[in-house]
Order: sequence, then structure tokens, then C-alpha cells
Amino acid sequence: MSATRAEIAVVAVAELFRGDGEIVASPMGYIPSLGAKLARLTFEPDLLLSDGEAYLINTDGVVEGWQPFRKMLDTIVPHGRRHVVMGANQIDRFGNQNISAIGDHARPAKQLLGVRGAPGNTANHRTSYWVPRHSRRVFVESVDIVSGVGYDNAAKAGLKYHDVHRVVTNLGVFDFATPDHSMRAVSLHPGVTPAEVTAASGFDIDLSSAVTSREPTDAELRLIREVLDPKGLRDKEVPS
Repeated sequence: MSATRAEIAVVAVAELFRGDGEIVASPMGYIPSLGAKLARLTFEPDLLLSDGEAYLINTDGVVEGWQPFRKMLDTIVPHGRRHVVMGANQIDRFGNQNISAIGDHARPAKQLLGVRGAPGNTANHRTSYWVPRHSRRVFVESVDIVSGVGYDNAAKAGLKYHDVHRVVTNLGVFDFATPDHSMRAVSLHPGVTPAEVTAASGFDIDLSSAVTSREPTDAELRLIREVLDPKGLRDKEVPS
């Protein structure tokens, strides 16, 4: 079966959790949620899924346990037993993320969410990012406000548990496994060219070792299409 770009992205997000084992997966957004559920239904059955408020749930939304947010902050976040997938209005070459505001902090041109839990997430446990539209507006030379902490600022602050894992977009998968922890391409989605990524990025990304993102198996496609997202809402977030 032929996979859509959205389905490629769902699998790429699922792969973020490979090897995580029994931790709390906190996906923020529709594609990240589908990816986390797909991972649990296939290669990471021990993942704990949160509804983002007070409950641990299974892939059908059935409550499996109670984990109020305050207790999450006390017992899970400080001990690294969580992998969160956040969004990013801006992200730079070292993984600094902005979800707070666009423009000068004192007088922003656009107010966004605020830093929310991004500083604590990036200081305490593994964090990845999901960007549905890879563009120069998002991939910038320098973020206006640091919400999630990137590798350069983590080094300055001496953050012991900092771990920005990967960035998944509609074009590919990226990490920071370079000598200076600047962004590189791990894989490009089928049909995406290096020139397309370069044109959509406001800084240079190392594309030298990028492979092609893996496509979902027939079993994974069935789960995505028939179990997790039968209404096809994924295609509204990432059109083909």
C-alpha cells in the first residue's frame, strides 16, 4: 500500500519513542498523539500515555491510572521518566525553541502561548519537536525568545539532564548528533529533496548523511487508517 506524507510523519513520530520502554509519553498535537499510540500498539507496548491532565490512558482512551499534573511534576519530570513531543513556532540550529512570542520580549509583535513547561521539559528529560510545516518562519537563525533550551544554552547553564532528541517535520527527521550539536538531517521523507529542505530553512542543516524516512508497514498502515484515525484527520495537518 502507498503511504501518504502524513502517514510517513506518524511513523517518524512513533520512531521517536523506540527504545524508551516504560516511561510517560506526552505527545502534544494530533500527529504526535497518533505516533505515540502507534508506537505503543507495535514496538513499545510499555509506554504510558497521558491525556495531558490527570489520567494515564490506553490507545482507546480508556483510563489505566491516575497521574494528576502536580504529581507528574513531583515524581516524573525531575527523574527523567518522560518523553514529551512539543510544537515549535521557532527553532534554531542548536534546538532552542520558541512558543512564547514573536519579536522583542518587552514589546512582542505577536503573543503566543508563553514558555509554559518548555524550560522544565528540556532541563529534566528527553524532548522532541513536531513541526507540521517546515519553513523559514519556523527554522530561524536565532529564536526571538528561548522557551525550550537548546544545546548551546544548556551547556552555558550546565544542565545535567538536557536531551533534545529529534525534530520531525513534514519534510524529514532531524537531530543534533554533530560535534557542535548543530542540526543535521537524519532522513528526508520520500520525494523530498535536499534542495527543498535548504530552501525551507533559515540556517544551514547538515544533509550529508540523510537517508530516506522509512515507510509504514502494511500492519502499521492498517492501524493508522482503520484503528487510530479512520476519519483521516491526519491529512488535514499534513496534506499530501
